[in-house]
Amino acid sequence: MDVLQDPTWERSGHRVKGRDGCRVPLPWTRGGHSYGFGAGGAWLPQPEGFGELSVEAQEGRAGSTLELYREALRLRRELQGDETVEWQGSVAELSAGVLHFRRAGGWHSVTNLSSAAVPLPAVGEVLLSSGPLSNELPPDTTVWLREADE
Repeated sequence: MDVLQDPTWERSGHRVKGRDGCRVPLPWTRGGHSYGFGAGGAWLPQPEGFGELSVEAQEGRAGSTLELYREALRLRRELQGDETVEWQGSVAELSAGVLHFRRAGGWHSVTNLSSAAVPLPAVGEVLLSSGPLSNELPPDTTVWLREADE
């Protein structure tokens, strides 16, 4: 705790971590003093075992967070265009924790923030998913879908 520097930490009399509780630098390698962040170490200590979350560990690994973000960035460039957003679904679906919007160009983003699986919209091709899919969208999962050509 002696390394915390966030103003919230100081103003709260060392009771509330503030941002320092979540500002640990990203790990780049599986090992080393700062998991590849730099020779002098990181400004905050990184958790033990952080190396398995590193770029080095996730590079090219199907299903990894790194590869999910890389694919999302690639798709975002491909799908960019008119930035109009149309909310889909009913108020009941929104209150049940399902966010579904359609972007111009015919692609959808559906996020299930609830604690139960929900039916996957029959929109078209799955472009990206943050987790495994069946015919349902599991809890805490987002999927991007492209409308089928008619």
